[in-house]
Amino acid sequence: MVARLSLTDPELDQLFRALADATRRDIVARLLAGEPASVSALASRYDMSFAAVQKHVAVLEEAGLVSKESRGRERIVRSNPQRLAQARTLLMQLEQLWISRFSQLDELFADPTTSLPE
Repeated sequence: MVARLSLTDPELDQLFRALADATRRDIVARLLAGEPASVSALASRYDMSFAAVQKHVAVLEEAGLVSKESRGRERIVRSNPQRLAQARTLLMQLEQLWISRFSQLDELFADPTTSLPE
């Protein structure tokens, strides 16, 4: 059984849907690697409109991967490494589950006394 890390299925869906887009993954990576950035500074890095980047940031914020704060007229975006760590932990648990299942199959196939259905 896989622990859910206190995330509901809709929260998990939202988290992985947010990470499914290359631009959003890049925004998260940039924020994790550097300092918080304004939405306009992030937008200058992409070949798309400010509004499009703003929508990407909103999706990331809804998933809990980033947070925004107002600083004067700017919106400063910060990464939330804890949420990304939750996703990584869940994926590691799923990996262990499948490794265990494949190990059980390997043992089953290695046992010469096991008869397989025809």
